[in-house]
Amino acid sequence: MALGKQAKTISDKQAKAVLNHLAGVRYPDRNRVMFLLSIKAGMRSKEIANLTWGMVTDSDAKIADVIAVRDVASKGKNGGREIPVHPDLKAALIALQANRADLATPARPVVYSERGTGMSANSVTVWFHRLYAGLGMDGCSSHSGRRTFVTKAAHKIVEAGGSLRDVQQLAGHTSLATTQRYIEGDNDAKRKVIQMI
Repeated sequence: MALGKQAKTISDKQAKAVLNHLAGVRYPDRNRVMFLLSIKAGMRSKEIANLTWGMVTDSDAKIADVIAVRDVASKGKNGGREIPVHPDLKAALIALQANRADLATPARPVVYSERGTGMSANSVTVWFHRLYAGLGMDGCSSHSGRRTFVTKAAHKIVEAGGSLRDVQQLAGHTSLATTQRYIEGDNDAKRKVIQMI
């Protein structure tokens, strides 16, 4: 993504509004999972489209504590990674799995179209575009959730005892410079750190 055309990040208030909206539309369980995969796992449209139940379940077919994104589902040869599952996302995946019990087998896609087949990366991108446009969230795109995830992770990683390298790995970036371009600055944090120096 070009530096001047980055997708806007999503505020907590906007995220709550999106989730409230999705609760009242067709396929609420699927739609909630799609949005949370973006904002709570930082997944790309291609990854959301290619995610299978085998990548989110353990050997007992229960929702796992990590998403094992395989290279084939990701970008490039080194895009595969493990992403710890946020509690909200885990609950949404459990609900979707229960709703789709007949189709929630390891090789089947987690995200599906109205016909019950998997969605393409382009379909996922269009879904996010329509969602945000319908809610008047100008400047938001399928990449907004991912950028929000990376920014929040970067702001919290030091508290968790990690570094930007950990955020880079969560995002599946081959370059730390790419990760840094995703991170939106925080003016309050800048003021606070100046007072600490």
